[in-house]
Amino acid sequence: MDKKQIKSIFEAILFAWSEPISSKDLSKIVDISANEAKAIINEMINEFNFYLRGIQIIEMNEYYQLTTRPEYYEYLQKLFEPKQNKGLTQAALETLSIIAYNQPITKVEIEEIRGVKCDKALSTLLEKDLIKEAGRLEKTGRPILYATTITFLKTFSLKSLDELPDIKELEIHDENDKEIRNIFDR
Repeated sequence: MDKKQIKSIFEAILFAWSEPISSKDLSKIVDISANEAKAIINEMINEFNFYLRGIQIIEMNEYYQLTTRPEYYEYLQKLFEPKQNKGLTQAALETLSIIAYNQPITKVEIEEIRGVKCDKALSTLLEKDLIKEAGRLEKTGRPILYATTITFLKTFSLKSLDELPDIKELEIHDENDKEIRNIFDR
């Protein structure tokens, strides 16, 4: 099978699957090595970008997904009726940030950092698939550990958690910023 045919197969799979898929899974489907699959997908990403196609392939922790380009959002939005999609509350955003920077982390640890209960925020984040249960801590009560998901990376346009901004490098403008820095220094 030649590279052109593999690219066509990958494009069809990414289109039909609609969820993130790993290079390892793609490689098994066409019976090539994971490294070859990754190289071909990266070539496809570059080609889609070079030709400014209406679609793009995004990468998240070596998972790939076919999406529309964000710059065409306003045009696509005209196709759909406006949805009542609530954003995240300040409490949910704070909880999500704490999880992203300290994962895996327990509910008790999150509440210690925030200083308030976080049941509703955790429920919202789980419902929106931004976090997941990542196992249990091996101690009394076996508390649940929370971590971010692929959906989190996709939502915030991150390839991996390594792309999160370094908290220590953020500029402090006022007392609230100092308070936030102190939360993450605990």
